[in-house]
Amino acid sequence: MQNQATSHVSLAQFSAVAGKIGLLSFGGPAAQIALMQDELVDKRGWISQQDFLRALSFCMLLPGPEAMQLATYLGWRLHGLRGGFIGGTLFMLPGACVIFALAWAYVHFGHTGWSQAAFTGIKACVIVIVLQALLKICARALILPMAWAIAASSFSAIALFDLPYPWVILVAALWGMAGLRASAYPSNHTPTPKQTTLVASSGLAALWALPIAILWSIKQVFLTKIALLFSTLAVVTFGGAYAVLGYLAQTAVTNLNWLSAPQMIDALGLAETTPGPLILVTQFVGFLAGFQAGGLSLAFIAGLLTLWVTFLPCFLWIFLFAPHLEKLMSITWLARALAGITAAVVGVIASLSIWFAGQIWFSSHVEQSIGPLRLSLPDLGSFDPLSLSFSALSALLLLWRKWDILWTLPLMALVALGVSAF
Repeated sequence: MQNQATSHVSLAQFSAVAGKIGLLSFGGPAAQIALMQDELVDKRGWISQQDFLRALSFCMLLPGPEAMQLATYLGWRLHGLRGGFIGGTLFMLPGACVIFALAWAYVHFGHTGWSQAAFTGIKACVIVIVLQALLKICARALILPMAWAIAASSFSAIALFDLPYPWVILVAALWGMAGLRASAYPSNHTPTPKQTTLVASSGLAALWALPIAILWSIKQVFLTKIALLFSTLAVVTFGGAYAVLGYLAQTAVTNLNWLSAPQMIDALGLAETTPGPLILVTQFVGFLAGFQAGGLSLAFIAGLLTLWVTFLPCFLWIFLFAPHLEKLMSITWLARALAGITAAVVGVIASLSIWFAGQIWFSSHVEQSIGPLRLSLPDLGSFDPLSLSFSALSALLLLWRKWDILWTLPLMALVALGVSAF
């Protein structure tokens, strides 16, 4: 399948796979990138490994959720503007619908035990999905010893020193520029869509600004604040959702009093256990802020407005810059920098996978500082053998029996529900 030409991929075929990815994209960016790797590169060969890794490095440089932008870019690569809109929309739409349903249930009923049990099984399975993709990406991205050094250093910077993600990527780019050979990461020169995206980019910019201008002109103060805050986040979120959560919590909880700190924690928890990009946490925050300000109707309007100003810029950045990626890759120093970022991404995904596994298998952690090291160590007394058992069963089905993720994820949710009933 690896030699299949992308021109033979029909729009309907791609739409079906993009919808599957959107429905199964649990577990945050590491798991979502792993899922796209599995569906588009490993199983179908619609995107070459080098094109995928280079696209991932490119998306890491843009503001906003990298997994959402990767889905948009890959769709654009296969089917131009239509493919980009389909890939990005189907990636976030299932999660957005689930968030609306959960937010509505949250303001009426609070937490439910059955939903928490089901998501425990899903998250335990996600750990295996990420590990599977990490092993594949390691074999293909870490070609040179220098690349291994960059990956290990990035892992240590995130996992041990808790350094800011954007700085890790910047240092990796400089290191790659100075020490890596771009020729070690050859491009297969897959043809890119010929159509211009300048008109589409201009239209998207206008659509982004339009609701803000209308709300400001009619003096709708609350919704204008919603639009301005989340538009700002769409511009400054270099490093993905985790990089901006602190700023979002400070603004929404402390400065604007839109929700409480426990509600903010619940928002993150719900976003982490639903399909779609983690930045959907903004939708939940906007919904709760609207509910507190004016009830259910305003909550849905605020949630929709949050989605609009959060995700529309993702399409704008891709359509604005993606057509120039191949030309930019012909610049030697930039190609080396992106090769360095590709190696760093492996280390970042490894650190996120270990962090994620720790959160699932242990219910509490102890923060310790040893000199410059900042460690979050699991409390051994909080070990959850059931979660580990769910992960082991997932590994058995995915790695040994070669089951499809489409069947494994819902099965693990049902297994977890069944166990919780007893």
